[in-house]
Amino acid sequence: MDTYLEIASAINKAKKITVLTGAGISTASGIPDFRSRNGLYDNHIDVESVLSERQFQRDPDLFWKYYKEIFKIKLTHQYEPNFGHSFLKELEEQGKEVTILTQNVDGLHRKAGSKDVFELHGTIEQAFCPHCHQQYSLDDVLREEIPRCHNDSIILKPDVVLFGGMVKHMEKAYEKTVESDLFLTLGTSLNVYPVSDIPSYVQHATKIVKVIINKEPTRYDRLFNYVIHDDINVALNKIKSQ
Repeated sequence: MDTYLEIASAINKAKKITVLTGAGISTASGIPDFRSRNGLYDNHIDVESVLSERQFQRDPDLFWKYYKEIFKIKLTHQYEPNFGHSFLKELEEQGKEVTILTQNVDGLHRKAGSKDVFELHGTIEQAFCPHCHQQYSLDDVLREEIPRCHNDSIILKPDVVLFGGMVKHMEKAYEKTVESDLFLTLGTSLNVYPVSDIPSYVQHATKIVKVIINKEPTRYDRLFNYVIHDDINVALNKIKSQ
């Protein structure tokens, strides 16, 4: 039986679907994948250093310069959901319980209309004052080169989990994954802990069908029932056409 047909059948039968997404689902929207070939990591930019908690505490002015450049903040409003995001929204519209655990900070799952979204690494859509905790929108962040709190002039901190920071919603991520009929992993190299631990957490749960679609092999491929190495949108289009 064809792999794409088997995955389509598993999706069709599933009532509860948990989806783990990484940068690979957003590249078709024009957002760079740091870790892919020819990404920022390959171009010798020390992303883990310049986007770290330590860098923010040591030199927040320089941090914001790199942060805005790497995430292409000025272009954020131009990014739109692509077929991959819409595919997941359609599953929800079919009456399935779809939970999205995303490592992405671009907000495109919410923009596509998905309702149950856990942004494990936070979002570029917001920033906050480390002192008074006042929240600020992306528009506020874009108004100044170095955004500051209106109350106390403290430099704002983006609502993104920086390297060295604590990932969000992990307890809920484990809970939702183990409760699902289908665990679908899309466009992630599974290199960042603790999110990379989720496939191991459910590897012995035989009732859960486990699928990974990623352009390149990952070290966790062996934990999945179905493995596809292809562009996310190409693969999902094939699955949808079954």
